[in-house]
Amino acid sequence: MTKQYQNSIKVLFVCLGNICRSPLAEYIFRDMVTKQGRGADFYIASAATSTEEIGNPVYPPARRKLQEHGISCDGKRAVQLKKSDYGKYDYLLGMEERNIINMKRILGGDPDGKVFRLLDFSDRPRNISDPWYTGDFDTAYEDIREGCEAFLDFLNERKER
Repeated sequence: MTKQYQNSIKVLFVCLGNICRSPLAEYIFRDMVTKQGRGADFYIASAATSTEEIGNPVYPPARRKLQEHGISCDGKRAVQLKKSDYGKYDYLLGMEERNIINMKRILGGDPDGKVFRLLDFSDRPRNISDPWYTGDFDTAYEDIREGCEAFLDFLNERKER
């Protein structure tokens, strides 16, 4: 992370493999803030709790879902969450309860209250099902979009205080 992001809000989206849900969240959220002219206010990335997909590109159905909405994820490769990420990010957002448990294990806990489930910011807190297993990339996209919008609303409310 370079100095240019020093005063940015740093957000890390996390799922199991970093090839479906967390890259969807990374690129959906980046697209949202860019369209609002706030891209420079954020540093946004994503990571995995497992090592299974490290180095692999975004899963083709997830990439196609982003492309349907005019969003590119070219060049994204899966990386694993590291303990040191806790100090680098302001928010670490998991897609489901199992991600949160694994994130806290890798991070060594959550003493500063930075770890959240993405949809906990929405009006209907819940897990985001893994489309790798369900095959339902439409629902995953919509759930992630809902979570990203709610998270951005949360940040905007905090800023106004």
